[in-house]
Amino acid sequence: MHMADALISPVVGGTMWVATAGVAAYSIKKIQEDLDEKKIPLMGVVAAFVFAAQMINFTIPGTGSSGHIGGGLLLAILLGPYAGFLAMASILTIQALFFADGGLLALGCNIFNLGFFTCFIAYPLIYKPLIARGYNLKRIIGVSLLAAIVGLQLGAFSVVLETLFSGKTELPFGTFVLLMQPIHLAIGLVEGLIIAAIVSFVWKERPEILEKAALGKKLGSLSIQKVFTALALAAVLTGGVLSWFASANPDGLEWSMFKTAGVEELESPGGIHQALSEIQSKIALLPDYDFKATEDESAAAAGEGEEEGSWPAVSGGSSLSGLVGSVLTLAVAVLIGFAVKFFKRRKPNFTS
Repeated sequence: MHMADALISPVVGGTMWVATAGVAAYSIKKIQEDLDEKKIPLMGVVAAFVFAAQMINFTIPGTGSSGHIGGGLLLAILLGPYAGFLAMASILTIQALFFADGGLLALGCNIFNLGFFTCFIAYPLIYKPLIARGYNLKRIIGVSLLAAIVGLQLGAFSVVLETLFSGKTELPFGTFVLLMQPIHLAIGLVEGLIIAAIVSFVWKERPEILEKAALGKKLGSLSIQKVFTALALAAVLTGGVLSWFASANPDGLEWSMFKTAGVEELESPGGIHQALSEIQSKIALLPDYDFKATEDESAAAAGEGEEEGSWPAVSGGSSLSGLVGSVLTLAVAVLIGFAVKFFKRRKPNFTS
């Protein structure tokens, strides 16, 4: 559900940038209350895992489509909503800058769609009150499914509204929404099961992580080594190897666009769209999670057509992207955490 710049107007893109910046600033203020030396590395490794997991598109049977987890709900469950939102912002920023996944103009939209609805609606209003009745495997699965579906449905509907307000007549509201919502319902079901599996593991190993995230408390002396190590290894395995097994089918957004407009990508207008596209192409080290193609290779592909690759798609570029992206995401999330702590210490205290 990573929107490209061609899907939105500069006005909508700018508005969502402002809205997202406001939520991020509020989140930075709020995480000062529960951020400690244990929370910062946990924030980094969970973000790294979600980055790697988003590389794995799973096939939606009978549709010709695929999906990947959004990850916002999982981030909120393990970190709390404020740190979760900032971790999601880290993930999507790294994806846009270094892997050309999602547009720069649309970055505010993408962070809001995948982060706000999960961290600030699905988690506090659905997941948290329902799971508070007591943890057990059946409840974890049920609540994870419900919250994941609601968060993804709201995010998908937000995409439709953003294209509507951007005046994209190629994607008429009625048709587009009737395709986007059902396909993301299916994706939400899979994501809910994945979240339930991870939360169940954490619950069995260190239930205090979940409890402290829900209460907004510091981790303190709690040992998180086993959970940290497991998530770090999962990020490496997922990004480095399991990314080879990602479905080649278009994701839910691309599939809905094709069914609506007959194309998986809209033609990008000039102006700011073109300028940002050129900036992104220069910054992106591994576009589309692979090595950059040379001019000769691009010309050959255009002239001869893309050959259908084998599955699994064993790729050094994909593995490198997964590893590099996970490390960069971890570094940015940790940097945010340390920056918040640094400025909190420097803030003058006027109480006597």
